[in-house]
Amino acid sequence: MMAAATQEPTSGVRSGTIEQLFDQHSPRMFRAAYRVTGDMTDAEDVLQTVFVRLLKRESIPDLGDSAGSYLHRAAVNAGLDLLRSRKRNPSVPLDEDQDDDPRHALKSSAAPLAEAERSEIRDQVRHAVSKLNERAAEIFALRYFEGYGNTEIAELIGTSRSAVAVTLHRSRERLKGDLRPVVA
Repeated sequence: MMAAATQEPTSGVRSGTIEQLFDQHSPRMFRAAYRVTGDMTDAEDVLQTVFVRLLKRESIPDLGDSAGSYLHRAAVNAGLDLLRSRKRNPSVPLDEDQDDDPRHALKSSAAPLAEAERSEIRDQVRHAVSKLNERAAEIFALRYFEGYGNTEIAELIGTSRSAVAVTLHRSRERLKGDLRPVVA
């Protein structure tokens, strides 16, 4: 991927070339994508998706000083898109079909039940968040997966602090309903 990234974009990006953007912002983007998807491979796919989309554009927007915020939001949104696509096209991991494999039995018996339950709850939360509308899911992810405050989120997405607070309140109420069977 990076061999193609060394070419200059067709439109100026004050923050540098795609390669410089990758070098500077990919660690933070990866962490954001990982928190949204819960999987390292998925986070890597999200990172690649964001930069491939930038490379495919005829003209890359002038990101200026907001390159970090733009790319961070792009990673969060791409992570949410990935979760939504999985909801539409569910897949079964290969290792779930290996119940007869003694190595699989040993591995699963070594995992504590509490960690399995936490993992299941995290997956259910991610799934429930992916059912929110795009803006609500983004605000929720920025707040609870990324730890941004309401004022910071409002600045990032260009809205008011009260709009963020209302969206978070409504999202929490919807998620409480969606997650009631899991948490109860």
